[in-house]
Amino acid sequence: MKELKDIIAENLLALRQQKKITQLEVAERLNYTDKSVSKWERGDVTPPVEVLKALADMYGVSLDYLTTERTGEVIISEKAQKKEFSNKIWITLLAVSLVWLIAVIFFVYAITLHQVVTWQVFVTAVPISCIVLLVFNGIWGKRKFTFIIITALVWSILATVFVYTLKYTLWPLFILGVPLQVAIVLWSMITPKKYKKK
Repeated sequence: MKELKDIIAENLLALRQQKKITQLEVAERLNYTDKSVSKWERGDVTPPVEVLKALADMYGVSLDYLTTERTGEVIISEKAQKKEFSNKIWITLLAVSLVWLIAVIFFVYAITLHQVVTWQVFVTAVPISCIVLLVFNGIWGKRKFTFIIITALVWSILATVFVYTLKYTLWPLFILGVPLQVAIVLWSMITPKKYKKK
């Protein structure tokens, strides 16, 4: 009979490979080093219980699943993985579409009841959509997409302010975007701090 640490190690390795993610990606999500993840998957060290729980949640399995020996079974089917990814995409798009639905309702309301054309509401919907994307990317997305979304958010906010102040000729406002973009690029190059090194 295998030791518990070896069973956990095999299950962690198999789950990570099924998800097609790297040890570094697992480490980033848990604020550990990839060396720690490597030690867990080799069975050199058993992760603490709170980390096991975080790993189980990340892989969509129970703690019991991680500690039970598997004999050649497929942990998560490829079809299930694709369906999970597809569902995440559809949920994100649904949330963004709600932003645009509210913008359309506001636009129609303003035209029909107040005879005011408020096309600017659609420009405003762009940064709000970016915020929604940022939230969903934070929940189940990858870190690299965060910087792309933040870039879109910064420039769309500047465009929105510009559109609402067209009569004041505030085109130099876009110059603000340059140092902000530089800051985003520099921020994207910072490696996340690993809090626990075991």
